[in-house]
Amino acid sequence: MAAARITIAVDAMGGDEAPRMVVRGVRLAATRRPNVDFILFGDEPALRPLAKRYRRVLGERIRIVHTDDVVGAEDKPSVALRRGRRSSMRLAIDAVGAGEADALISAGNTGALMAMARLSLRMLPEIDRPAIAGVFPTRRGESVFLDLGANIECDADNLVDFAVMGAVFAHTVLGRVDPTIGLLNVGYEELKGHDELREAAARLREAEKPPYVYHGFVEGDDLAKGTTDVIVTDGFTGNVALKTAEGVSQLYGDFLKRALRNSWRGRLGYLLARSAFHTLREKVDPRRHNGAMFLGVNGTVVKSHGGTDSLGFATAIEVAIDMVAGDVNVRMMEQLGRLHGKQQVDKAAAAS
Repeated sequence: MAAARITIAVDAMGGDEAPRMVVRGVRLAATRRPNVDFILFGDEPALRPLAKRYRRVLGERIRIVHTDDVVGAEDKPSVALRRGRRSSMRLAIDAVGAGEADALISAGNTGALMAMARLSLRMLPEIDRPAIAGVFPTRRGESVFLDLGANIECDADNLVDFAVMGAVFAHTVLGRVDPTIGLLNVGYEELKGHDELREAAARLREAEKPPYVYHGFVEGDDLAKGTTDVIVTDGFTGNVALKTAEGVSQLYGDFLKRALRNSWRGRLGYLLARSAFHTLREKVDPRRHNGAMFLGVNGTVVKSHGGTDSLGFATAIEVAIDMVAGDVNVRMMEQLGRLHGKQQVDKAAAAS
């Protein structure tokens, strides 16, 4: 049975090397996923020649919608909302809201993308705030980490919602049968952490028939260990942890390059272990883990890193495709409906 066709709306003007990088990424994704069509929003005179280069692959699977306006990388979300109503980013989002596309991908301004998505698509029922989620390489494979910066402060309700959304994504897209959940904390003991964190832990632990297995608190080093399939925290902590991990990875990469180049023994060692180094490079290559998901928004929205290349952009496109194919938002609504329904019953019982 042939896979159902999926349409991806693409903000073709977002990213440091747009639109060239974007079109190349679309071409690569189209090669890998023959059941996917694309709508590119952006400057048609710039996009049309690029698309023609890959017409053998793209053919009739691509449509270009001309836009004159572009949301700048430095634009504040409030400015983008007022002035970017006809921008490539906003029209791509609106295409998802109108049902013309199944998902949106952009490498543009993160704050503007989140603000526009919330305004145009709204939130899923029962969700107060969205979360930015990413997939990280670990010793055990991959783990979902959220929130990566959408919410500086979170209450217990937010953290519980994030955990459920992360569990659904881990199950549907990463194939985890019973995804394990960990709350990022300063220690493993139940008494550690602030009140909201401990309350969230209690509710996750006491939930009836949840779509996850609650592991407990985890610490910073558990991110790389892959102790749990999903790690949940507030956006401030998550963003700091993300940037720290990226910096440490770059630091060790630089150390390794220097060690291999500084002597003939190092260069010889590289030649003898070239295949192992190639495997390591692929394992930690950020392009192969590109694509942050806006979970909780009533539509599939994926944010690519603005400085990525065509391979990274294609990876982010495939994240969006997998989310659509797995009906991630529908499954989230089902699980969150059960969770919030149970909470309402418990509150009513406590009040009576």
